[in-house]
Amino acid sequence: MTEFLTQNIMLVCLFVASGVMLIWPIISKTIGGATGVGTLDATRLMNSGEALVLDIRDSGEYNGGRIPKSKNIPMTDLEKRVADLTRFKDKPVIVVCRSNGRAGVAVRSLKSHGFSNVRQLEGGFAAWQQASLPVER
Repeated sequence: MTEFLTQNIMLVCLFVASGVMLIWPIISKTIGGATGVGTLDATRLMNSGEALVLDIRDSGEYNGGRIPKSKNIPMTDLEKRVADLTRFKDKPVIVVCRSNGRAGVAVRSLKSHGFSNVRQLEGGFAAWQQASLPVER
């Protein structure tokens, strides 16, 4: 067994690396505390009238198409403008970016500021469009 491992070290490394890559999304969600919400549950929360949809994309992306009634605070300005969101500290906040690359960071930031019910839209705005849900321009 050890002879196989030493002779095929590259294959073993590739096997281990691919395993880590497969479970990384689960690990990062657990560590980061970012709870995801699908498009169906997001629309339910929005229709209840109590959820804030926070779009953290930059202005150009946001103006190109957005979720109806969403509020745009670019990720670069979030720390400076978190006070604008204080009335939503105990209400559902759905964080949206293009494809979920930045949303986890924003969720962690909002949670560190005392927001209790923050979630990220799974798949981001791209998933919203793919589900053929309404988009404002």
